[in-house]
Amino acid sequence: MWYTVGMDFVTRIEAELARLGARGCLRRLPRMPEGLCNLSSNDYLGLLGDEALREAFYAGLSREARALSAASSRLLTGNVPEAEALEGDLAAAYGAEAALVFDSGYHANTGIVPALAGPKTLVLADKLSHASMIDGIRAAGCDFFRYRHNDLGHARRLLERHAGDYEDVFVMTESVFSMDGDRVDLAGLVALKRDFPNVALYLDEAHGVGVFGETGLGCAHEAGLAGEIDLLVGTCGKAWSSLGAYVVCRRAVRELLVNRARPFVFTTALPPVNLAWTRFVLHALAGMGARRARVRAMGRRLAEAIRATGRPCVSDSQIVPFVVGGNEAAAAEAARFREAGFYVLPIRPPTVPEGTARLRFSLTAAVSDVDFERLLGLIHG
Repeated sequence: MWYTVGMDFVTRIEAELARLGARGCLRRLPRMPEGLCNLSSNDYLGLLGDEALREAFYAGLSREARALSAASSRLLTGNVPEAEALEGDLAAAYGAEAALVFDSGYHANTGIVPALAGPKTLVLADKLSHASMIDGIRAAGCDFFRYRHNDLGHARRLLERHAGDYEDVFVMTESVFSMDGDRVDLAGLVALKRDFPNVALYLDEAHGVGVFGETGLGCAHEAGLAGEIDLLVGTCGKAWSSLGAYVVCRRAVRELLVNRARPFVFTTALPPVNLAWTRFVLHALAGMGARRARVRAMGRRLAEAIRATGRPCVSDSQIVPFVVGGNEAAAAEAARFREAGFYVLPIRPPTVPEGTARLRFSLTAAVSDVDFERLLGLIHG
């Protein structure tokens, strides 16, 4: 326990902050300095600074859709037409029965499994699944195991041992992992599902949508396997430069989530203007193939450069880790890159395991050729 009996809570908090600082793990809210090349954003397609795209959106925006707040949950008066239109377009894009929009990826991942799980539900989650997914599992209160990262053989052995004891089993993973940038074996995941009739697949495409797929709908869509995913979660706050998240699913699942997903039921709905922008970007994604190709090509070149230095790098995406090891060393490396004009933040425990503190390069299509070549030079130097 981090607290001591007899201390008031503020004193205990101050002592804990001091301990975090001594370990090099104390976080503070940063402010993005001006004039630096931003390599810590999730704006993978570079839409945030695209003024022409933004002006095209505003030009076609109706007066009703300009509202800055829904002022209510969707189960009261916040079920605005823009939400229903976006959900209809998402379902059509994926060829699915239904979709449901959440206020954020965290809301989706902490609300879906608790709403669907029963007393005879088991969850298997990849060891490196995002914290929001783990929080959702814990909130569900059901039995769960974490299989070794990207080890579907381990997941299979756990299913062979335990699946028969449960009515439903959810296998949960990300498509692109947020700290290492590696990708899941989707074909293997679907094969696993087909061998166990009570298994449902939950795929978090937070870092896949926008960047992967011919029309930017993610890794599962790119592989032609989106129809095999029972719960496909995507986020709008990263490559789409918007806000919110969604799940693509069966119609009955959507209806149960509307009734039982607490982060959906008890949250003010997203503003109409935000929903309209997300829908606008969804329709524009198909024409952004050049941006996707560019950011993925940069990811491959940067990963190759890091591996050439002898450092481990398993990235197969636009997220490329530069593993340093110690917390202080990671902070020093971040300072070195900042002095050279690049804004990249150190990632430290508990976000990553002890001894694997790193810089995480989040590449965007907005990075210029000149800056990218300079970045490669810093890696080698």
